Amino acid sequence: MTTVSDTRPIENLIAEYAEMIDTADLAGVGRLFAEGAFIGTDGTRYEGSEAVERMLHDRTIVHGDGTLRTHHVTTNIRIEVDEQAGTATGRAYLTLFQEADGLPLQPIAAGRYYDRYKFQDGTWRFAERRINVHLVGNTSYHMS
Repeated sequence: MTTVSDTRPIENLIAEYAEMIDTADLAGVGRLFAEGAFIGTDGTRYEGSEAVERMLHDRTIVHGDGTLRTHHVTTNIRIEVDEQAGTATGRAYLTLFQEADGLPLQPIAAGRYYDRYKFQDGTWRFAERRINVHLVGNTSYHMS
């Protein structure tokens, strides 16, 4: 049973996001934001599953193997829980690697996630994920 003060389920949510996006489970990523929002580096806000999934379909390149050919690495995770409110905030570093035909394995972006979570129906969910990419390499095989 998950408790409000247990941060492991939040860490698992962060890992689930990375795995789903790397495997191009864009509908799954969308579901993670069913009652939340994703805010891009440019400040555009995408509310709910359909908007997040549509944005990912429109902005990312799915390669012949059905994946994005990426590897999201999330580190330096910090989570602060407000038990009374049933909410939490989090910060983490993001490093994005990619390898594709014509592109050797390399880091293509680095930045930070700024997250808000809510504890609902016995589980932690994204309320908001804001991404701030501050180092950018060759994203031509990742973003359309």
